[in-house]
Amino acid sequence: MRHWIFWMIAGIISLVGGVLALANPLAASLTAEILVGWSFVLIGLIVAISAFRDQGWGARLSLLLLGVLFLLLGISLLANPLQGMLALTYTIAIMLMMAGLFRLILAFRAEFRPFRWIMIASAALSIILALMIFSNFPQSAAVVLGVYLAIELISNGVSLIVIALARKSIVKSLR
Repeated sequence: MRHWIFWMIAGIISLVGGVLALANPLAASLTAEILVGWSFVLIGLIVAISAFRDQGWGARLSLLLLGVLFLLLGISLLANPLQGMLALTYTIAIMLMMAGLFRLILAFRAEFRPFRWIMIASAALSIILALMIFSNFPQSAAVVLGVYLAIELISNGVSLIVIALARKSIVKSLR
């Protein structure tokens, strides 16, 4: 707990990164797309290598195919970043729509009765965001990933700063 300053530094860096991403969402979108591409390449390599350590030819073959699929997807995203941005944005819109519809269905189940309006509001927000992306697609692809990345970085930065301040106050109270 004495090292609260590291949490503070990480929070400030994340917060500044989020503000910068919000200031230039196109650059942040491209950055997010490239990070996803490299992540898929790394995951593909790890899965393909782990296939040789598994037992049985069926497991080995399916892991090897999965690893190659991730690797090819990652290489494709890196080789065609603009098309990758379009694909990722479209995928996010579909996921938002599905999550919204799922939450809407859950909202009407008996166990969610006390939270029904919160669930409906959350579902509506996801559906509206998806519709906004779809209604302005493919232009929305230029900023959606960057704005989402910016929001996440800002949220993460604020959380880390709060953790740092909480740890600092605990250290003070122990003295």
